[in-house]
Amino acid sequence: MDEERKGQDLDNAALQDILNQADQQTDFPEVPFDEFTPPTYEEWKEACIALLKGAPFEKKMYTKTYEGITFEPMYTRAMTEDILPKGSFPGMEDFLRGTRPDGYIQHPWGIAQACDETLPEENNALLRHEAEKGSTIYNIRLDEASRQNLDVGEAAALGNQGCNIATLADMDQLLAGLKLDVHGLYIYAGASPLPVLAMVAADFRASGKKMGKLQGIIGGDPLGELLAAGKNYAPVHQLYDELAVCGKWAAEHAPGLRTVAVRSDVFSLGGSSDVQEIAYTLAKGVEYLRALLERGLTIEQAAGQMAFSFSMGANFFMQIAKLRAVRPLWAKIVGAFGGSEKAQRMVVHGKPALFFKTVYDPYVNMLRNTTEIFSGVVGGVDSYENAPFDEPIRKGDEFSRRIARNVQIILQEEFGLLKPIDPAGGSWAVESLTRQMKEKIWAEFQRIEGQGGLLTAMLAADPQTHIEGILQERFKNAELRRDRIVGNNMYPNMTEKRLDPRPEDQPELREKRRAAVEAYEADLDEPFREEALQALARAPWTERLEKSLAAALAGASLGALRRALNAGTADVSEIVTPILPHRWSEHYEELRERTEAYKERTGKNLRVFLANMGPVPQHKARADFTSSFLQVGAFEILGNNGFPDPASAAAAAGESGADAVVICSTDAAYPEIVPVLAPLLHQALPDAVVYLAGAAPKDLEPGYRAAGIDDFISVRANCYKILQFLQEKKGMME
Repeated sequence: MDEERKGQDLDNAALQDILNQADQQTDFPEVPFDEFTPPTYEEWKEACIALLKGAPFEKKMYTKTYEGITFEPMYTRAMTEDILPKGSFPGMEDFLRGTRPDGYIQHPWGIAQACDETLPEENNALLRHEAEKGSTIYNIRLDEASRQNLDVGEAAALGNQGCNIATLADMDQLLAGLKLDVHGLYIYAGASPLPVLAMVAADFRASGKKMGKLQGIIGGDPLGELLAAGKNYAPVHQLYDELAVCGKWAAEHAPGLRTVAVRSDVFSLGGSSDVQEIAYTLAKGVEYLRALLERGLTIEQAAGQMAFSFSMGANFFMQIAKLRAVRPLWAKIVGAFGGSEKAQRMVVHGKPALFFKTVYDPYVNMLRNTTEIFSGVVGGVDSYENAPFDEPIRKGDEFSRRIARNVQIILQEEFGLLKPIDPAGGSWAVESLTRQMKEKIWAEFQRIEGQGGLLTAMLAADPQTHIEGILQERFKNAELRRDRIVGNNMYPNMTEKRLDPRPEDQPELREKRRAAVEAYEADLDEPFREEALQALARAPWTERLEKSLAAALAGASLGALRRALNAGTADVSEIVTPILPHRWSEHYEELRERTEAYKERTGKNLRVFLANMGPVPQHKARADFTSSFLQVGAFEILGNNGFPDPASAAAAAGESGADAVVICSTDAAYPEIVPVLAPLLHQALPDAVVYLAGAAPKDLEPGYRAAGIDDFISVRANCYKILQFLQEKKGMME
């Protein structure tokens, strides 16, 4: 042992001598790298072709998108040399690289977690809780009734998606104790911001506070609401009047507040491409600019009232590119109206695209939301609201809200995303995509402008038709599983337990809200209120914000304000074809819900027998693929370790009483197995459907079908149609 230890000491001493010599060495010989020849793009391509083993390079290595842009397999400097931002800097020129020279270093993006509790006092508690835990913007989500300016008795449902507000007392409860001199305020008010802005201003005035320091958005989006519902509660020209008076009032009394919410939600929820989403939202912004300018605002005032909101979708690099592309395009538009560099700066709010969220395996939505916020931050959002993962199912709870909020905080505090300025700048891929997105967005925007603007195009159902085309393409690709929806059309979790939707008790909510409104109105001077409402109804549009504010102070509800604003309006709202909301997984969710309902109703399920032929290595790959394929419909799969001959497989299938059978083996074995096994299966199970796992060669398919193969389960098969057919045959479609 002593000799061994002595040897180790000598080795350590020798090593230390070598390290000491290395530390003292200052002259190092030049090492030539001439023997290493950098590979060319063509050499790389040839290596890829060899690995593809006959599959076409152009088909496998290029990715087509819904935007009409094809992703290259690899981007190089040579491809993008002419568009790299060599002489431009962030926060300058056309704002492609961001609107601030220092990025997020001095101005972190705002964390705007939406608060949607139905009762004002409960939503107030949630707002304060969110701020204590890291949110920097009070994001108040109003329910549909409040956005439609409906009183408690008029609304079909209360609390749908948000907080219900009817009176000044409600607004006072909602805003009580909020540090509005520290945190921004974000309220989307529906088609018009006027009644909600009047309520907020009335609450400030009643409590002796000034709105001069208030930052944020209390915004309306009349064209967005028109597209979503098909009609509004007032004609567009009146809603433009209301936008204008709010904009003028805010410019004077609350210069940090924006009142025009130019939102892309309706396009995104309709399934639009990113090009369509951005182009139509820009066209909407131009409609609002023109309307405000016609009503006496300057371009500086009009542009200063605009706040854009975009949905971050599933294609990571495309989201970065679209945000980088839209800023210079908006700057170009405002510049054409004569706006200054300050007016050209675009304010962008981001949120996850609900279209890409799923009801099944909803925890995957956490991952989807994380990639989407990351792309939004890299693209340069000014504020962001990250949705709870259970958003498609119910209102969030403490857990889902906490996860959503902490994703943003971690990105800021732990990941260090406040430090890099334009982190995508100079990326060969992103710069190339940004240029392509700019060109395609501008072309689509000009096409809409060529029709007379977005409203004219909407009345002709142009954007609706184009978005519907992309939606159907998305659904088709989901059916064929070209678009993979984890947990839905791919990799379903068969042990999943559905989340409790926690529906709200509408009778109880209605009673609570009715009692609150009645208690407030019991002490009102009704003649004084009616006088204020009549003054509002008679007032010219230029005075309607102040008159609405006075009516709110006199006790008028949101519904009463809307009725007064609409008094004497002969015109009815325009009627357009609505863009209905969808989610990419909805067809598969309907399939699975149908199976689950059938199981609940009958205690039975559709059973599929796998006729696995030969030893495990021979059938396993296709048996596993088939199981995953059919489990998408939540069917029962009857597996096994394989059969030595067709007769034993057919006998076992017959004993199973299955509704469908899938033959699983290799292409080489099928010509011998199928002609024998398929007829035996039909004899054993006369009512069963018989499938073959794998796509048959064209020369063999007729023979297989003649033997009794009804269809084929492969990567080219329409998964949705096959599952739907099996459900219909089983009688699940009741």
